[in-house]
Amino acid sequence: MHSRTFFTRRSTVALAVVGAVALTGTTAYAAGSLSSHGGAARLDGDQTKSVRNAIEGGTSDNVILLIGDGMGDSEITSARYYQDGAAGRLPGIDALPLTGQYTTYSLTKDGKPDYVPDSAATGSGWATGTKTYDNAVSVDIKGKAQKTLLELAKAKGLKTGDVTTSEIQDATPAVQVSHISARSCYGPVATSAKCPEAALENGGLGSITEQLLNTRPDVTFGGGAATFAETAKAGKYAGLTLAQQAQVRGFQTVTDKAGLASVSSADQKKPVLGLFGQGNLPVRWTGPAATPTGGAQAPAPCTANPELPTTQPSLSDMTTKAISLLDSKERGAKGFFLQVEGASIDKQDHAANACGQIGEAIDLDEAVQAALKFARKDGHTTVIVTADHGHTSQIVEAGSTTPGLTANLLTTEGSPLTLSYGTAAAGGSQQHTGTQVRIAGYGPQAANVVGLTDQTDLFFTISRALKLDRR
Repeated sequence: MHSRTFFTRRSTVALAVVGAVALTGTTAYAAGSLSSHGGAARLDGDQTKSVRNAIEGGTSDNVILLIGDGMGDSEITSARYYQDGAAGRLPGIDALPLTGQYTTYSLTKDGKPDYVPDSAATGSGWATGTKTYDNAVSVDIKGKAQKTLLELAKAKGLKTGDVTTSEIQDATPAVQVSHISARSCYGPVATSAKCPEAALENGGLGSITEQLLNTRPDVTFGGGAATFAETAKAGKYAGLTLAQQAQVRGFQTVTDKAGLASVSSADQKKPVLGLFGQGNLPVRWTGPAATPTGGAQAPAPCTANPELPTTQPSLSDMTTKAISLLDSKERGAKGFFLQVEGASIDKQDHAANACGQIGEAIDLDEAVQAALKFARKDGHTTVIVTADHGHTSQIVEAGSTTPGLTANLLTTEGSPLTLSYGTAAAGGSQQHTGTQVRIAGYGPQAANVVGLTDQTDLFFTISRALKLDRR
């Protein structure tokens, strides 16, 4: 019999088991060389009992849904390898006890499958349970508005939150608070030109920002302040800028980390609107550019982004604050629904920016850690982590070049990690992919992420967990 030597870390972690399932238990790490027999194995003994203990039905008081935009398996793996090494674990994303995969395809307007989706259609899928066409925000292929998880939770008396590192009008945060034919209709100006059926002057629901103010989540954090300078063209608040409208309607507006820390409560009388940038929020890391010969360059580490303001809260900061504001201790409190997005994994993947992409995945992982910390203490919270769609980056042979663009990074273990981007030429936007993506969960109803599901299944899983209206 061959022996294996392990050291352990006492924490709740995800361990890969049969199929797509993972479990909660004590992490096993090889104490010696990865090249020894069993040295790279992640399991220590039979895991059946741990898997059984992780499967729990029932309902939750709270659900926290965390989305890594464009975070396919390659994006997760490269972040793990870079920061934690080949045998390491992302302490948030890899800690969820049950895992699976789900399909992300969208539809064309005539109802046929569109295998490579965008963030609006995919977000609409989990937000409403209804598949739709690319660019559509929580409407079906005929343009009919579909009720969202956030709207249903609010109608049931739960507190609600919507957090992102993008503009708060961007597709993923928008799917919970608005219904519109084109994701680009952020404010009244674009809506009049591109989505006239939604414009207030035409009797529509208004732009994404105007609908956000009407939907009125208790907590909304992200970027996108620039759109609030636009002026409403019709309705009760015609002539006021959207920023003035928010003030008149009782929103508490904060713009930096100190302002966020000063907020002590959030409810329907005084919801909190955190606008921490004019556009998308700056990313945390920068590093070697991906070029046609980048893979052949000496590997280099990622470095802190000098353009990241010290006054900007991190995604973990925003998540922690949102949870504290939504976790009402008042008598009769009914719980909360919170969506959190790490938006720029996707945006940096589009730009073939390996360090930007990896840093944003680590940023999301820290937010997942914050959510799990609360959920474990609370005991009545479900946490789900997934992506909207896959993306283009691939881990390729170290030091190699490809027909596309490559970047060569130096990991925490001192090894080269080469990422390739092959769906657009230099200066172009790298493409999404149609791959299935990872979904993982913790808490009541988390067993429903196991195996292969569809993105729309997530709507029903969360609806069951929170006892919302559902089919």
